[in-house]
Amino acid sequence: MFRVGYFQFRPLFGRVERNLNRVLAALSDVRADIVVLPELPFTGYYFATRDEVMALAEDPARSATVDSLARLCRQRDFYIVTGFAERRHEKAYNSSLLIGPQGLVHTYRKLHLFNTEKDYFDAGDTPLSVQELRGVKIGMMVCFDWAFPEVARTLALQGADILCHPANLVLGFCQQTMLTRCLENRLYAVTANRHGPDLRPHGELKFTGRSQVVAPGGKLLQRAPARRDLLHVVEIDPALARNKAITVRSDLIADRRPQFYGELAR
Repeated sequence: MFRVGYFQFRPLFGRVERNLNRVLAALSDVRADIVVLPELPFTGYYFATRDEVMALAEDPARSATVDSLARLCRQRDFYIVTGFAERRHEKAYNSSLLIGPQGLVHTYRKLHLFNTEKDYFDAGDTPLSVQELRGVKIGMMVCFDWAFPEVARTLALQGADILCHPANLVLGFCQQTMLTRCLENRLYAVTANRHGPDLRPHGELKFTGRSQVVAPGGKLLQRAPARRDLLHVVEIDPALARNKAITVRSDLIADRRPQFYGELAR
């Protein structure tokens, strides 16, 4: 069995150290193989300008935040997938990091920027890929990637057992849609969302909470409330994600006919 979970909380905008300490305290006694954190959990989300992003973003290779998370992973012997405002030279990415006892393992940069993110983040440029840890294959996506079934399907074709999905969701569609992603690809998904508003001089943005863990076949294993901090860990059987049959003669992967899917590549 494999223990997966999420930590749902309310980050405060710009309070990187406070938000980091909140995460470290919440996970100080966790028993898990992997825990997923929300999108942009240390900086907050509702930026006004690109200058704000550049001031708060960090290079993961030289980040006190990443170092602290890696130290916790070594102490508790587990992995974290977390959203992260990544600065790379003069570019800024809305990224997701896989961090473990050995430090930073993989960086994924969000491919599909949502709404005003296009004003201050650069579009992601990292190919979709899976990372194997403890015999389990992890696929990473970020928030609005949920709206593009190509993301989940690509990771499923690469053998992903679990989709790790940091999110800052403001629409009401995603949580239910991820059940469909797990139905059509027969894999697990952990969506870690934040709750509470970002209160900024240029306005207020409210987030929907309701983080969740979904099993192959679209079965909802657990869902958080809309407005409450919650750390939740559940045991899963990754082997269930490797059986893509939905009837004796119907297989969601083997029965694909990509020679007729040409439009998807254009």
